[in-house]
Amino acid sequence: MFELKQAIADIADFPQPGILFRDISPLLRDHFDATIRAMDALLSAEEWRGIDALAGIESRGFILGSALAMHRGKGFVLVRKKGKLPPPVVDVAYDLEYGSGVLEMQRGQGRILLIDDVLATGGTMSAAAEVCERAGYHVQALAALIDLNLVKNYAWRNLRLRAAVNY
Repeated sequence: MFELKQAIADIADFPQPGILFRDISPLLRDHFDATIRAMDALLSAEEWRGIDALAGIESRGFILGSALAMHRGKGFVLVRKKGKLPPPVVDVAYDLEYGSGVLEMQRGQGRILLIDDVLATGGTMSAAAEVCERAGYHVQALAALIDLNLVKNYAWRNLRLRAAVNY
């Protein structure tokens, strides 16, 4: 399989001094199929049978989650920033690497795989998992394209993160 890490660009001091940003744009542009196949391989065939839909976290989680949902013949649901979904919604406030935010989701039901592009501190993933549960979904697994390993062995309610690329 293509080594995904070699197509990820390192951008120093973005979005602020002292941050090393892992830019997935070249990876998505030149190796999108390999990226989706790598994400698909994070779950076993049995685990995939227990997933009804994928929940993507705004915004790059939408790209990965929707493509993987289509690849697997599953549904796709949105986890969005405050004010982006029509009501009624449920929400969760959380801390970001560089501030704070609120995630929202419309109510629903089913077993989901929660997906995002990068796990840094785990704040966004934890808040997204919480909002999924409050909205009526059952989180079966957590996945990210990249785990920066800032939080060793990240887990939410005993669900360990699965990542295609680890730093």
